[in-house]
Amino acid sequence: MGFEPGQVIVHRNTRRGRIAFARPVRVVSDTPLGLLVWLERHSPAIGEVSADGRGTRGMPFAEWVTLDYTHRPGTWMGPGILMLFPPDADHSVWWFWTDEGVFDSWYVNLEERGVRWDDGAVAGIDVVDQDLDVVVHPDRTWEWKDEDEFTERLGFPDHYWVADEAAVRAEGRRVVKIAEAGEFPFDGTWTDFVPDPSWELPGLPDGWDRPPVPR
Repeated sequence: MGFEPGQVIVHRNTRRGRIAFARPVRVVSDTPLGLLVWLERHSPAIGEVSADGRGTRGMPFAEWVTLDYTHRPGTWMGPGILMLFPPDADHSVWWFWTDEGVFDSWYVNLEERGVRWDDGAVAGIDVVDQDLDVVVHPDRTWEWKDEDEFTERLGFPDHYWVADEAAVRAEGRRVVKIAEAGEFPFDGTWTDFVPDPSWELPGLPDGWDRPPVPR
């Protein structure tokens, strides 16, 4: 299943069959290197929250697992992000820039590999974010991110969506070796990326809430 450059698709994170968030992204390219998409600042977003509007990071996980959830519309207020979903890999790589357009870092988002779907009028890619991440700086030094969150949630195996801590860490270490060696995608590719100025801010298409793809 391939996507076309310029196509708007939905990037979704799922948790045990629930949609944690959904955001429209623009396809930059879809090649054997992977699916490359652009998330524009101020894009509409849908996120899973508790009845009082808090997300998973707004409370201890021990509290989160006792609550009911709903979806709340919002806006992506972070910077514009370029995201690569390599084929057959349990991570994506994100490119971050400063507000002045200077390349800032790569972000390795450890996740169950993306599963694509296409319903005709709406299409997308579903991942399962595994919370532990790796930040790679321009000099290719690196550090783990969100280890405390990852460790806390592992204490609730009946509710957490990560089943194998060792596999997640092994994937992170595997990608770190690629980064330290300066190999693609940590070789400077796309660090000078500028989105097409003709791209309009995409909306979140109807059908974004279709059931997650079974894994």
